Amino acid sequence: MLVVAGAATGGAFGVLLAGPILALLVVLLAPFVAKLVLGMLASRRRGAFAEQLDDSLQLLASGLRAGHSLLRAIDAVSADSPAPTSEEFTRVINETRLGRDVGESLDDTAQRMDSDDFRWVAQAIAIHREVGGNLAEVLDQVGHTIRERSQIRGQVKALSAEGRISALVLMVLPFGLGGFLLVASPGYMDKFTQSPLGFMLMGVAALLLITGGLWLRKVVSFKF
Repeated sequence: MLVVAGAATGGAFGVLLAGPILALLVVLLAPFVAKLVLGMLASRRRGAFAEQLDDSLQLLASGLRAGHSLLRAIDAVSADSPAPTSEEFTRVINETRLGRDVGESLDDTAQRMDSDDFRWVAQAIAIHREVGGNLAEVLDQVGHTIRERSQIRGQVKALSAEGRISALVLMVLPFGLGGFLLVASPGYMDKFTQSPLGFMLMGVAALLLITGGLWLRKVVSFKF
């Protein structure tokens, strides 16, 4: 509904500013822009969850060593951790209070966060519930593995920083150059808004820019 409302609003402004062709272009591009923005926000949230996971496991293991039950330890983590970990663990607690199995809630959390590390945690908890054992020690071992993976992830991120900066410069350059031309020579780009061919060229340029941005994002993104 937000995407539809945004597309309708942008289309209305497009009609007022330059006519129906620009409005149609805005309406067609709105879903792609919304998907791109939503993907960036989701990736940022998942990244924050992954960075907080090590501390969360330490809190969870400490709670278990102190004699708390699993649910009580998860509740303590939800109270002491920052977002988004606190929000996700609070959701697990609320779902279990409504009668859902804690293992299913943890699996769904791992799926929402797209976290292989947290899938290991959920599997370790599920195995412990079936066969028993020292869950705190198991979580410590899982946490140690996660810390090593995080270290490697940080090294790869540092090595790929140049590629990400290059991608950002290439994405911003067309807008910066267009803004400079509008200021330095206001009439230079009028033909783009005075004929159907100009709007068509702007649409093709926008499509190529989005395609190139997605391709560059894929090149500098690594999955662990």
